[in-house]
Amino acid sequence: MDISILEDIGLTGAEIKVFLSLLELGQSTAGKIVEKSKLQNAVVHRAFHSLIEKGLITYVLEGKIKRYQAIEPKLLLNFIDEKRAKLEKILPALEAKTKLQKEKPKARIFQGIRGVKELISLMIETDSKEYFGYGGSQKASDLLGEFFWENFHRKRIQNKINAKLIFHQSLKKWGDYLMKKFKLTDVKTTKKDFEELTETIICGKRVAIIIYLDEPFGFLIEEPLAAKSYKRFFELLWKK
Repeated sequence: MDISILEDIGLTGAEIKVFLSLLELGQSTAGKIVEKSKLQNAVVHRAFHSLIEKGLITYVLEGKIKRYQAIEPKLLLNFIDEKRAKLEKILPALEAKTKLQKEKPKARIFQGIRGVKELISLMIETDSKEYFGYGGSQKASDLLGEFFWENFHRKRIQNKINAKLIFHQSLKKWGDYLMKKFKLTDVKTTKKDFEELTETIICGKRVAIIIYLDEPFGFLIEEPLAAKSYKRFFELLWKK
């Protein structure tokens, strides 16, 4: 099971271990969770406190003993919806602050799996209706997960952005699946000796260059001339 998804919704490592332990054990005392999770007693109790505040676990008192219980997993969706609703309330204020910037940076670095996911998601937050990508391999799928990629392409389709993608041959089945399931998607695959560790994405005035090491990182370039140059190179690859 890919527990990084639980990190993506805002849970810490300790909270995840405690929550999963409660799912497996059912209603339990703190002592049993300490034993199951292999976390220190103080860490478990801090996780209890924060998980209760987030509405992800409950407890009952039996005399002086607290017995903790995790919510039904499907109720995690309510937790996500609540976070989204809170964020939507302050989005106008956050966006207003970005307009105060005298000059936006033309290049940024995104580190780690979460950072790279943020970078890729940012690429389709644009008015452009064209998305180009080349160099994706099985490593990209393994690191970020098919769940992320499916949601990403679903959002891309909602934004009516047409994609042309050049994948490494290791992703041929995935490419065929994308073309079958998603409209506005065209995929070609390359020979085995094609570079597997990097991927380049162009969308509008943005260029993303991602390096898929075990701890991936990526660069974002926001410069129309650079994007135009990378797009021309992509078109040459596409024709060949």
